[in-house]
Amino acid sequence: MNSHRKWLLGTFIAAVLGWSLCPPKANAQAQTSTGGAKTDAPSPSDDGWHVDVIPYLWFAGVHGTVGVKGFDTSVHADASDVLDYLNLGVMGSTVIRHDRLLIPVDFMWIKLTDKKAVPFDEGATSVKAEFRQTVFTPGIGYRIIDHEKITVDGFMGVRYWHLYSSLNLEPSELGINPSTSSDWVDGIAGGRINLRASPKVVVTLGGDAGGGTARSDYQAYGLLGFRVSKKWLLQAGYRYMSINYRPASTFVYDVRQSGLILGATWSVK
Repeated sequence: MNSHRKWLLGTFIAAVLGWSLCPPKANAQAQTSTGGAKTDAPSPSDDGWHVDVIPYLWFAGVHGTVGVKGFDTSVHADASDVLDYLNLGVMGSTVIRHDRLLIPVDFMWIKLTDKKAVPFDEGATSVKAEFRQTVFTPGIGYRIIDHEKITVDGFMGVRYWHLYSSLNLEPSELGINPSTSSDWVDGIAGGRINLRASPKVVVTLGGDAGGGTARSDYQAYGLLGFRVSKKWLLQAGYRYMSINYRPASTFVYDVRQSGLILGATWSVK
């Protein structure tokens, strides 16, 4: 992780801890007086069940190294090349909340290709790299702070990966087209901050990090949301995800994905 990513992750963690240790004062309606001292009362939004459904599209570029059966290739496709190199799949999240208990679930299936990858093998002049990934991230969390202007959530969970990779080396006379698939699970922990800048504008910062089977597995994102109705919030922002999976010398998946993300939050109840 380079210095600017460490700075972003450190800033996010510091913000979460800062709000947790020194939460803002609640508004007058949410305060009670006991012996002349004011105490914060939970926001009314804590009560009962709440379900948010969040479909989204992530226009991600991909950079890194992919290796199959001893053949490694350097993959570089910018987010601006999304129409040429990337095939979008199915993406969405759901957050179920009861009082302060949270059950977040994220699912993403995406197909990524790079027709101009650079092979490390000296016998090949070019390679078409293709990989399909399924990422399923269930978790459990707790709403640390629930105020009118800000909410802070912490959570932990697992991230399940299913990956299929194939390399088509040129010239075709080489007769080498290695492919393989793999499944693994990483443990993760993270958090999310929602800041209500105005009655219609919401700023969201979030991220998580972990590992286990993979050497490293983390992501960070920032979103700007605009509330168009009581049940709908439109969002746009940026998402960065990194995975470094090297279980053996015959398989490498060390990839960073980043780009514009567009979505909407539907508050079912």
